Amino acid sequence: MFGEVAASVLSAILAITLHEAAHGYAAKALGDDTAARMGRLSLNPIRHVDPVGTLLVPGILLASQLATIGRVEVMFGWAKPVPVDIWKLRNPRWGMVLVAAAGPAINFGLAWAFGLAAHGVEVVADSLPQDVVEWAYRFIALSMLVNVVLACFNLLPIPPLDGGRILVGILPAPAARAVARTERAGLFLVILLLFVLPQLTDGFDPLGALVRHVALPILQAIFVLSGHGTPA
Repeated sequence: MFGEVAASVLSAILAITLHEAAHGYAAKALGDDTAARMGRLSLNPIRHVDPVGTLLVPGILLASQLATIGRVEVMFGWAKPVPVDIWKLRNPRWGMVLVAAAGPAINFGLAWAFGLAAHGVEVVADSLPQDVVEWAYRFIALSMLVNVVLACFNLLPIPPLDGGRILVGILPAPAARAVARTERAGLFLVILLLFVLPQLTDGFDPLGALVRHVALPILQAIFVLSGHGTPA
């Protein structure tokens, strides 16, 4: 039980922290040092903690899955957004697209890197205790899943998610302004559509559909790209 909790928590912390840090480093590279000046350009997870997204939601998911199925199949959450001043970017419109894309991109990259790391575990497996090897593989599998699901979720085209900000950057100006105006209600819409309505409506499960039809096929592709073949 402790090993499952440790693998789940560590995989979520790494995915969420590096996602947010990627936004800050991308913004700085493109001309905006706001995150650096506010002390948010950091790999320290504590600087990115959001009480609800980093603690409450993952905690509920962790406890509910361990209590019902005895293992963790899905871990999800979010961190405190890294501050970005779009007008300090050298090219505000396309700069914001790149800053927004940096978070999901690092998550996909991490998933692939963890897939490669599994080969390293395989090489040294005979010299390690069996329980250590099993934990390492479990941590790698959870890390790959968490990073892919986090990236896919954030690419939903709803501001203030990364996908919404990318959409605003690539749409023609009138449409972009219309989408941008939904940002204030964006988080409420995400919670309503993905977490509240599925509890009230039979058969309505957009988050499950996202995982099954988008995240899992991408995860399978990453397995192949990291040299593991197609999982059964």
